[in-house]
Amino acid sequence: MKTKDITLIGLMTAILCILGPLTIPLPFSVVPISFTNLVLYITVFLLGWKKGTISYLIYLLIGFVGVPVFSGFSGGPGKVLGPTGGYLLGFLFLAIISGIFNEQFRGKIYMYALGMTVGLFVTYTLGTAWLAYQLDLSFMAGLFSGVIPYIPGDLMKIAAALLLGPLLHKRIARL
Repeated sequence: MKTKDITLIGLMTAILCILGPLTIPLPFSVVPISFTNLVLYITVFLLGWKKGTISYLIYLLIGFVGVPVFSGFSGGPGKVLGPTGGYLLGFLFLAIISGIFNEQFRGKIYMYALGMTVGLFVTYTLGTAWLAYQLDLSFMAGLFSGVIPYIPGDLMKIAAALLLGPLLHKRIARL
């Protein structure tokens, strides 16, 4: 791996560590609004799916060992294995899926959007299944607690990533 790649992986991991804890709690759910998926979308624009996934895995491991980089400045195995842990693990698939779409369909914004949407759907599915299991909810109740209220914001994050990602990718490619 080139020094530039290692540096970018570290930089994007650091940005995840900075923005990941910044959340907006909602009074009706244990799932807060997070910036993690927005950073991941931009990460895969810059690094591709493999290096973007490595960046997220490093972030996940940093949080797993107890550094408070997850939502609400939390960390540790209890967070990863707790009610919102399914979303944290689902973000791995978000990075992989959206990153593969970005690499395979260079320059096709509609395919980038599709990849991000499919990755988000997988994240929602895993996160909701785990949330429902942890809180003894039906899957439908889990959807209303952990997905439905977040769809508008997540669509705005996809739109922001579609605007910022290609611009940042061009600038980074020139380095």
